[in-house]
Amino acid sequence: MSRYGMTRALARTTLTIGFAASLCASLQGCFLALAGAAGGTALVATDRRTVGSQTEDREIQVKALADLGKQLPDTAHVNVAVFNQRVLITGEVPDDASKQKAESIVRGVTNVASIVNELAVQPASSFSSRANDSYLEGRVKAELIAYKDISANNFKVVSERGTIYLMGLVTPEEGNIAANATAGVMGVAQVVKCYQYIDAQQAAVATAAAAPSAPAAPAAEAPMVGAVPDSGVTSQPIDHQPPAPVTNSSATRPGNSGAL
Repeated sequence: MSRYGMTRALARTTLTIGFAASLCASLQGCFLALAGAAGGTALVATDRRTVGSQTEDREIQVKALADLGKQLPDTAHVNVAVFNQRVLITGEVPDDASKQKAESIVRGVTNVASIVNELAVQPASSFSSRANDSYLEGRVKAELIAYKDISANNFKVVSERGTIYLMGLVTPEEGNIAANATAGVMGVAQVVKCYQYIDAQQAAVATAAAAPSAPAAPAAEAPMVGAVPDSGVTSQPIDHQPPAPVTNSSATRPGNSGAL
C-alpha cells in the first residue's frame, strides 16, 4: 500500500474511533454503567499502583463523571482521569463559575487525595478535535513503549485539544524522559507534567509489588461528560514540527483527604 493510501486508512480509523467516543458521550448514562461493570477486569494493567489503588481510582472516576454530568451545564465537556487518587480534570466549560463548581464536585467524591484543574473556559471542543486527541493518545503511548529507560505502563496519557497531560508515579528522570519523548510526537502542541514524584528506591519497591502473576487486561478508555461534538471533520497530516513545549501542571489542590 502506498504512503498516501496508508494515511487515508489511518485517517478513516481515527475518525471512526472519534465518532464512537462522541456517541458514548451522548449516551453517557449507559456508558457509565458499562464502565462500572467492566471495572473489575480493566483495573489490573501493570503499573506502580496496587490493584486496590487501581480499583479505587476507577471508582473515583466513575462517581466524579456521574456527578459532573448531573450538575454541570449541558454545554460543558469534561473529562476525568485518575491516577493514585490524584484527579485531573480537562475539557471545556462555559464560564469560570462552572470551572470552580466542577472542582468542588470532584472534591466531594470519596478518597480524592488531590485535584489538578485544567479546564478551559471556552466552547466545547469539536468532533475533529476529539478524534485527533484519540489519535494523539495512541501515538504517544506507542512512543513511550519504544524507550527502554522507562516503562509505558507507569504513565497515564490524556490528550485535550492537542495538549498531552502525563500522569504517573515516576522518578524525576523518568518523568523528563517521557515528557521529552512526548514533545517530539507529531501533532502534539504542548506537554503538561502532572506527575507524583517518587525516588528510585520507592520506584523499585512499587514496581516489584505491583508485578502481576498473569497477563493484564487492557485498561478501559475514560468516558466523557458533555455535549455531542459537531460533525465537521478534516484531516491534515503533519510531516514535521519542532518539539512541543513542556510545562508543569497548574497548582495541585488538596482533595477531601488533604493530601497533595
